[in-house]
Amino acid sequence: MYEGPYIPTPQELYSIDNFLPDDFQIPQVLETEQFRLRMLTVEDAEKDYDAVMSSAEYLREMTGGLWPSDSLSLEDNIEDLTRHQQDFLDGEAFTYTVVSLDEDSVLGCVYINPPSRKDLEADAVVFMWVRYSEYLNGLDSILYQTVSTWLEQEWLFEKVIYPGRE
Repeated sequence: MYEGPYIPTPQELYSIDNFLPDDFQIPQVLETEQFRLRMLTVEDAEKDYDAVMSSAEYLREMTGGLWPSDSLSLEDNIEDLTRHQQDFLDGEAFTYTVVSLDEDSVLGCVYINPPSRKDLEADAVVFMWVRYSEYLNGLDSILYQTVSTWLEQEWLFEKVIYPGRE
C-alpha cells in the first residue's frame, strides 16, 4: 500500500468549472526533433516508474521532499497513471508523458491543471519534470520553452502559472 503523502484529486484541489470549453479539441501530441508529448496512459507505467525512481532524489528536491516517496511501488504508479489517464479523458486535467521519439524511454512528464482555488487569476497551472540524466543534458529548459510556446499557440489559456519557474 502506498504510504507517501496524500495526493488530492483535481476536483479537490482545483476550480475545474469552465477549465476549457466543451468543444475545445485537446491537443493529443506534440512532437519535436528530440521528444514527443502524448497522453500518459497506464501502458506507460513501467517506463514512467523507471524514470521517476531513477530520478527520485532530484524530483524530491523539486517537490520539497513530497514526491516520490521511497515506498512508491509500481502498483502505486499504476494507480496514479490510471487517475491521470481518466482525468485527461474527462477533460479535468491533462498529463502528458515526454517520451523519446522511438518510445523506448520516458524522459519526463507535463501536467496541465486547472488553477487551484488560490490561483484563480490564472487559466492553468503547469508542472513538468524530466529525468535527472536529461536535466543534465539540458532537456528541462528545452521542454519548458517548448511547452510554454505550445500552450500559447495551441491552447486557449491567457495566463499560465509555472510553479517554481516564474
